[in-house]
Amino acid sequence: MATGITDRMANGGLIGSDNDPTTGVRVTTFTSSGTFTQSPTNAPQEVDYLIIAGGGGGGTGRGGGGGAGGYKTSFPGGTKIGSVPFDSVPITVGAGGAESNNGSNSVALGVTSTGGGQGGAFQTPGTAGGSGGGGGSDDHGGSGVVRPGGAASPAGQGNAGGNSYTQITAGGCGGGGGAGSAGSPGSSGNPRGGPGGNGLANSITGSSVTRGGGGGGGSDYRGGVPGGDGGPGGGADSGNVGSAPTQVGQANTGGGGSGDTWYHYPTPGQAGSGVVIIREPTGLFTASGVWPLDRQFALKKAGNWI
Repeated sequence: MATGITDRMANGGLIGSDNDPTTGVRVTTFTSSGTFTQSPTNAPQEVDYLIIAGGGGGGTGRGGGGGAGGYKTSFPGGTKIGSVPFDSVPITVGAGGAESNNGSNSVALGVTSTGGGQGGAFQTPGTAGGSGGGGGSDDHGGSGVVRPGGAASPAGQGNAGGNSYTQITAGGCGGGGGAGSAGSPGSSGNPRGGPGGNGLANSITGSSVTRGGGGGGGSDYRGGVPGGDGGPGGGADSGNVGSAPTQVGQANTGGGGSGDTWYHYPTPGQAGSGVVIIREPTGLFTASGVWPLDRQFALKKAGNWI
């Protein structure tokens, strides 16, 4: 359908009526680092994105759960990215943190999501990150000792980790923060370890998927009291929770690693890696009008000229 007359001579094209094509959607998912090339039928349209960093690793020796990787998205309803270079755009997908290590950043299209904060080790606060890690617990706490969870920093990518709490020898570590909610605090009860924070659901791929769960906080296992559950969205369960003790965060969700449950399950969990997803308009265009030559060449080269 003709929508008017446009002068395309500046790019060596023709003067004629523009087409008004119907576009579809192309979704590109990066589970590891690589390069992005736009569909020729998209450029220079704006794109949507979901960029999640690697989660933080769980803490050691009655350790807090790791925080989820930073979570940034434009979909749905956020600010899209325009003026994207046509091809060879570098994409970095952050790795999940090993035990007592922050996750790595994910970077794409000029947007950086910050790696999740590590869970606090024995007697250590949680570390700040995209979502903060939970606090590690103490041994002899007297009337009650609290170790704070890490903050979500920079703000706007996740939530804080939960505080630990120790009453005499009953130590419960904080759960790691998640993209959707903060990690829960530890307690002297049952379970002692705080659950990880919830992730967020997003349908940028066309199907709703929850990502960015915090890791479960560990505990002092004397008396058989377990650690906390991982948050929905890839967060790892702590020792004596779920199908295996001290599970790792789920790959490509940015899920936090679990804190260890001393002394029965002494190995904290590795966190899940991040992911980058780009959604762009695309489609097969029919040459029913007069097209600029540079546009025709790009479409023909890509096999989209009918």
